[in-house]
Amino acid sequence: MRDLKYISAYLLPISALLGIAWLGTWTWATVILTFVILPIVELFTPESTQNFSVEQEEKRSKRFIFNCLLYLNAPLLFGVVGCYLWTITRLDLPFWQMAGLTLSSGIVAGANGINVAHELGHRVRKSEQWLAQLMLIPTLYQHFFIEHNRGHHKNIATDADPASARLGEHLFGFWRRSIADGWVSAWALERERLAKKGQSSFRWENAMWRYVVFQGAWLVLVGFVFGLNGVLAAILVALVGVLLLESINYIEHYGLRRTVLPSGLPEPVSPRHSWNSNHELGRIFLYELTRHSDHHYKSTRKYQVLRHLEESPQMPFGYPTSIVLALVPPLWFKVMNKRVSG
Repeated sequence: MRDLKYISAYLLPISALLGIAWLGTWTWATVILTFVILPIVELFTPESTQNFSVEQEEKRSKRFIFNCLLYLNAPLLFGVVGCYLWTITRLDLPFWQMAGLTLSSGIVAGANGINVAHELGHRVRKSEQWLAQLMLIPTLYQHFFIEHNRGHHKNIATDADPASARLGEHLFGFWRRSIADGWVSAWALERERLAKKGQSSFRWENAMWRYVVFQGAWLVLVGFVFGLNGVLAAILVALVGVLLLESINYIEHYGLRRTVLPSGLPEPVSPRHSWNSNHELGRIFLYELTRHSDHHYKSTRKYQVLRHLEESPQMPFGYPTSIVLALVPPLWFKVMNKRVSG
C-alpha cells in the first residue's frame, strides 16, 4: 500500500477541478494547497533518508503501477486545461476568480504536466518519450525535451547552463535568463545534431520546427473552440506552468558550481552539484524530483527508486516552502548563501 502514496499527487488536479466546478473561493484551492498547506505541513513532518536495497530497487523498477501513475496525469492535465478554458470563456466571472482558476490550472500544467513529462522524457521507450512531448504542449514548452536532456544534464552547475542559478541571482532575473537562453540553446542543439549528419536545420527533421507547428496547432485549436479569449487564457496557463518549472530549476542548483579542471573542462557531475530534499510531501507530489542529486548522478534511474546520497547538499526545506522563500530574494539569500559557501 505504501507504493500508492503517489496517488496523493492527484490532489493537485482534483483541487483544480473542484475549483472549476464550485467556483468562489474554491478557485484558489490548488494555490492554497501548494503554497500554504503543503509548506505548513512539511514544517512538522519528518524527512526520510531511507533507501531501498538493490533487490528492492530491481523489483520496484519493474512494477508497472509506477508507470501507470505517471500516464494517468496526461488525461488529467488536458482535462483540467480543457475545463478551465471552457469555464473562463463561457462564464462571466469576477477577476479574482479568473485569477484563481488561472493560477490553479497553471500549477497543474507545471507539476502534473512538465514535471511528469520530465520523468517520461528520460525513459528509453519511444512511446514514453512521445507522451512526454505531448504533455509539454499545454505549456508551450516542448523545447524543454531537448534542452533538459541534452543541454542541462551536460552543463549542469556551470555558467553554460541556463537552468543553473548563480550565487546571488534572484529568482525573477533567473526566470528571464533561463526561459530565453533555454529556448535559444534548444535551437542550437538541434542545429548541431543535424549538422553532424550533414543536414540543414531548415527541415522537418529539426524537432524545434515540429514543436513550433505542434504548439501553434494547439493554439489554433484553442482559438477555434474557445475564441481569442481562450487563446489568451491558454497562454497565461502556460506561463504559470513554466514559471513553476523555472522556480524549481532555480532552487535545484542555486549557487552550486563544478570546478574547472586544468584542461579547461568542468569536473564530472557528482551528487554535490544538485540540492537534495528528503521532505516527504514534496517527494510525493513531485514524483521524487526532490531527490535531484541522484537524478543527475544517474538520469535513467526511475523516480520510485531515487536515493538519498550523503554527499549531496541538503535543502533546509521542501520544494513548496523553498519556492515561497525564493519569491522573497533577501530571505532566500540569507538562508541559502551560507549553505552554498559552507
